[in-house]
Amino acid sequence: MHLEGTTTIKAARQTVWEFLTDPTRVAQCAPGVETVEILEPGKKFQATAAIGFGSVKARFTGTAEFLEMDAPNRAKIQAHGNAPGSAADVISEMALVDAPDGATELKWSADITVVGQIASLAARMMTPVSQKLTGLFFDEVRKRIEGPAAASEAAPTAPPATVAASAPLPAADPPAADPPAAAG
Repeated sequence: MHLEGTTTIKAARQTVWEFLTDPTRVAQCAPGVETVEILEPGKKFQATAAIGFGSVKARFTGTAEFLEMDAPNRAKIQAHGNAPGSAADVISEMALVDAPDGATELKWSADITVVGQIASLAARMMTPVSQKLTGLFFDEVRKRIEGPAAASEAAPTAPPATVAASAPLPAADPPAADPPAAAG
C-alpha cells in the first residue's frame, strides 16, 4: 500500500524537523502507539502500537531506523514490526521546504506492506483506515507544533487506533494531513 500527502505547518522548517525526527514526540501524535524506547539516539528506536481495522485488532512491536537524514530538509526511515500471526514493513520519506509566511511544507510518502492474518482478515479496510489514522496523526502534529506552548507542554497521547471500517498503519515515522492520496 502506498500513501502520500502534503501538509503545511505554521512553523519554521528547523522546528518542524526537530519535532518530526524525535520519536518520543512523534509517538504522542500517532494513534495507537503505546510505548517508545530509544535504542540509538537520533538513529534507532523500538515501539509498540495497537491497531484496529474494524473488529480486527493487532498489537505490533517493532523497530524503526533512520536510513537517511539531511537536516532540516529530508529524512527516510525504515520500520519492521510483528504482531501474533502478522508482520508489517514500512519505508517512509519526508521532505521539508520553506512555505510562505514562515511556514513549512511537508511532503511525505509511506510504502507499507502487511502480511499474515491481519492482512487476510482486514485487507479491504487497510487503505481507508490508514488514510484516516494518517489524517489524525498530522492533525495532532500540526496542533502540537503550532500551539502556543507546543514546545513545552505535555499534552495527552493520541486516542487508541481502533477505527471503524470506514476509517494507516501509522508509519513508524511520519511518518501529512491534507487528505492523503492512496495509490496502489
